[in-house]
Amino acid sequence: NSSPSESVCLPHLQLAYNPMNFVGRVLGRAGVVVASTGFVAYNCLFNVDPGRAAIKFRRFQGGVGKEVYGEGTHFYIPFAEQPVVMDVRTRPRSVKTQTASKDLQNVNLTLRVLSKPSVDRLPVIYQTLGLDFDERVLPSMVNEVLKGTVAQYNAAELLTMRDKVSKEIRLNLKNRLDNFNILLDDVSITHLNFSRDFSRAIEDKQVASQQAERAKFIVMKAEQERQAKIITAEGDAEAASLVATAISKHGPGLVMMRKIETAKEISETLARSPRVTYLPSGKGGNQNLLLNVNKN
Repeated sequence: NSSPSESVCLPHLQLAYNPMNFVGRVLGRAGVVVASTGFVAYNCLFNVDPGRAAIKFRRFQGGVGKEVYGEGTHFYIPFAEQPVVMDVRTRPRSVKTQTASKDLQNVNLTLRVLSKPSVDRLPVIYQTLGLDFDERVLPSMVNEVLKGTVAQYNAAELLTMRDKVSKEIRLNLKNRLDNFNILLDDVSITHLNFSRDFSRAIEDKQVASQQAERAKFIVMKAEQERQAKIITAEGDAEAASLVATAISKHGPGLVMMRKIETAKEISETLARSPRVTYLPSGKGGNQNLLLNVNKN
């Protein structure tokens, strides 16, 4: 028989070498690692989507950091750092304004602006303007530049020199926005009109100009027709003079030849008509269908 001490120690030996306990300890450690990794991934990582960039606000290290983070996944320290994601894509914006031209005509303008923030200067933009930097800067700047540029041109020049006006507005606006670290991609005037009275005056002027051009054309046409009639009359007079001279010199043979040609044309015209019959009359009721041609 075994001693009591041996019977007591045997269960402890069986417990120490139990494989289920070893697997449990491994799974427990793996669970701790997975939980720690999940905590870090959920609380210590942030994503930057395409078309965006991020900066960090450090609570204990002097505010906004100077480093800019591009697209992808990045690490940050919870509670000590806070990521700020900003949109850096080109965004359109339409600004409407009413101003006066050089000749004091009211002008209604709509300007379409394509702008985006300078990625390298995102920390400064966030510190000075915030996330809504375009709302703070663009409306006032566009209005000021538009009014200053349009005042240099009169109403007619705004219509005929529209491309030049647009380029000058773009240059002036770009110089102003550079001070706020905002990049200007494109500027275009999408709408431009004047007051109702001025528009009506332009239409009346255009109609009057068209009527004047038409009257000028009619006068030129009448003059050309008059010249044509004079030339035709001079030609007829010269032809009559030549005919008279020929008759006086050579007798009425030319006149007889013209009569024969005219009679021939008349007979050909009547012959082509199926409903007309030509029966010439002869002397003493003798009708000669051969048009008085002597058989001998």
